[in-house]
Amino acid sequence: MEALEREARSCVSFFKGVPPSTLYFGGGTPSLLSEQELAKIFSWIEAFYLQPYGRSLKDLREVTIEVNPDDVTLPLAQSWLHLGVTRVSMGIQSFRDPALRWMGRRHDAQQARCAYQTLRQAGFQNISLDLIFGYSLEQDQDPIGGWEFDLEQMIALSPEHISAYQLSVEPGSTLAKWMQSGRAKELPAEVAAEEYALLQQRLKQAGYEQYEISNFAKSGYEALHNRSYWLREPYLGLGPAAHSFDGFIRSWNPEDLTHYQSHSGRVSEELTSEEVFNEQWMLGLRQVAGVRLADLDPALLNRVAGPLHRLLRQGLLIQTSDGYIKIPSEKLFVSDGIICELMLD
Repeated sequence: MEALEREARSCVSFFKGVPPSTLYFGGGTPSLLSEQELAKIFSWIEAFYLQPYGRSLKDLREVTIEVNPDDVTLPLAQSWLHLGVTRVSMGIQSFRDPALRWMGRRHDAQQARCAYQTLRQAGFQNISLDLIFGYSLEQDQDPIGGWEFDLEQMIALSPEHISAYQLSVEPGSTLAKWMQSGRAKELPAEVAAEEYALLQQRLKQAGYEQYEISNFAKSGYEALHNRSYWLREPYLGLGPAAHSFDGFIRSWNPEDLTHYQSHSGRVSEELTSEEVFNEQWMLGLRQVAGVRLADLDPALLNRVAGPLHRLLRQGLLIQTSDGYIKIPSEKLFVSDGIICELMLD
């Protein structure tokens, strides 16, 4: 907490006269913080980044906290709302207990449902829930059937926002060891693609609009803070492993807590014009709206004219009448391969 306050105080000039409009607590597990600790952090944010502009936390468009289901209690949820949190993002991952145990989650499916209802009881009207797809447990006879069950359970809860991520396994992790032992496996690409198509179909039928590869929302509930990343707007990250971007320079703190507390190990890099161009494609094409051609450097765009026109002819990209390039909805699952075609070396 002391190191965090020092860093927050040292970065008061980061936004260069333009106050932030959103605040996000996460990743990690900020729901482990006490009400008093969270209140302190809120007071620093307000004093250092909002009051100089005559603003307060109430003027922020969105304040999100990431929580684990097993941390949610009614008094704690009420304290988050009282402090100024307007949006809760909760990682459920699955409604099947064997899958949750395999993922090493501390909660079970019933705890997740209860935590969701507790957040509603506390008064939250903007809740985002996460799911993971693209895996098969040892006992699974029908992995797609299990994914359908997860989607049905999620839709029944009716959160304002849903994020769904394909499983990724870090080398050396517990998940990786379980994969090697046969207790679970990643699905073949064609089966994972079928699950993704099912995700798109069911959520659309339930009234959710897809606005990014992994994100779906009811009208008016898109994640404002996350959108700022995809639009390459400036953001300040505080804490161990936190990343920041001022529009030209990316920087990040060390993961190691001791190094962070001693102010050592922060790294920064200024992006080249080619790196900016690549980011515009990579982040823009993740969004359903796509990339506006007028925002790209014409000289650099000319260097990828060949693959761009080929992808358009193949139907892997679409050019809209208002000057955007985007990936068709049915091709979003293979977006990585499409985007790579437009990257400069």
